[in-house]
Amino acid sequence: MTVALSPRRLRSVVPPLVFGLAFLALWESAVRGFDLKPYFLAAPTKIVGEFADNVGLIWDSSMVSGGNAFVGLVVGTVLGVAMSFVLSRYRFLGELVTPLAIALNAIPIFVLVAVLNNMYSITSEIPRRFMVTLVVYFIVLVNVAKGLTQVKGTHVELMRSYAASDFEILRKVRVPNAKPYLFTALKIAAPASVITAFVSEYFGGSQNGLGSRITSNIANSRNATAWAYVLGACLLGLGFYIISVALENVTRKEGAPIATKQGKIKK
Repeated sequence: MTVALSPRRLRSVVPPLVFGLAFLALWESAVRGFDLKPYFLAAPTKIVGEFADNVGLIWDSSMVSGGNAFVGLVVGTVLGVAMSFVLSRYRFLGELVTPLAIALNAIPIFVLVAVLNNMYSITSEIPRRFMVTLVVYFIVLVNVAKGLTQVKGTHVELMRSYAASDFEILRKVRVPNAKPYLFTALKIAAPASVITAFVSEYFGGSQNGLGSRITSNIANSRNATAWAYVLGACLLGLGFYIISVALENVTRKEGAPIATKQGKIKK
């Protein structure tokens, strides 16, 4: 069975694909035309070759970094959503917690990772997962809290005219309004979790993830191999992003109204 792409999907897929291929062709041409040395900039063909030669090692490293990113993404999302409900219910807590969250999120990653590495054993993955959780938590908290609080006043007034309780208003008005904000946050947090996971590996801990492999190969002047690991990190981040988009599409389809033959709309 063949799957036909709609014109809309083609318009969304073809331009970035063409741009990516053109960029890689320009990159390859620049390396060959200017005779750039491998230690300065590796050619895309060389990077792809190193990726194929080291695909097993890259996969193992991706599982380590991806596992840390996934744990931090899930925990950060759960905590961020839970705290956003609390802050939307008790506004004075928002005035206390939000500045603290902003200040904590502004601390450079390497500072917190260095402190956490001293608190746990050198083989522990907790520091990296904690950093991912912190980054994701802040992104989800800000977006979901905004979705829960910035609802139309007419909707709330209508619910109150029906003598709806605060819980019913939350369930029928605030939560549906916050769903798009949640998925927007996830589309930002998913790749950010991967970036945070392997950047955290630069500052100590077990040397078995993408970040440590990138730095070790650069230190040994194996730039093409290092770029192959960077490619693995890009694919991992892209995979996280695609999953978040797929979840949004599934949720949107499940909540879409269904038209009957009589033209009526039912949920």
